Amino acid sequence: MAAIGAGANALGFIFWPQSPRRMDVDAVQRIVSVLPPFVTAVGVFVDQAVDEVNRIADRVNLGAIQLHGNESLEYVREIERPVIKAVAVAGDASTVPDTWPDKVRLLLDVHDPVRRGGTGRIIDWVAASALAAQREVILAGGLTPDNIRDAINQVRPWGIDVSSGVESAPGIKDHERIKALFEAVHGSRIPARS
Repeated sequence: MAAIGAGANALGFIFWPQSPRRMDVDAVQRIVSVLPPFVTAVGVFVDQAVDEVNRIADRVNLGAIQLHGNESLEYVREIERPVIKAVAVAGDASTVPDTWPDKVRLLLDVHDPVRRGGTGRIIDWVAASALAAQREVILAGGLTPDNIRDAINQVRPWGIDVSSGVESAPGIKDHERIKALFEAVHGSRIPARS
């Protein structure tokens, strides 16, 4: 509720068993049932069986599925909800958009084959900016209240995804950091693209 009050229009719920932020399906179902209608519940999964992902999505009433593993385009086609696919950004990422159709929203993050997100490491904003000029992207990777304004102004993403940057410990969100992040987001001045 602190995130929604600060201005979040989507909340992510981790269903990957190896994550320190993993949520219980029943707990997420209770939370999602009381979300305002304008807030999207996003389920985060890593290389889990398609049947499991679709079953959890139906049970919890997820609005989108965020994938952080090695999922293929064939896998994505079997997902019954809108898909956000995390892709690693480093150096020349110019071929990344060609891999995924426009209906798959790309989340630009740091590659970490063990932690799969929430690393607190910043991605290459120059490469991310080049991708954002080609298609709508969600920017992740080490975003904090201190750097979010610069990240948005440089990359100009469609959206942002923040986890560890507003936590006091893995999975423990700090309400003051959330508030500070959204104050910085709302203070960003994003020039129009030519």
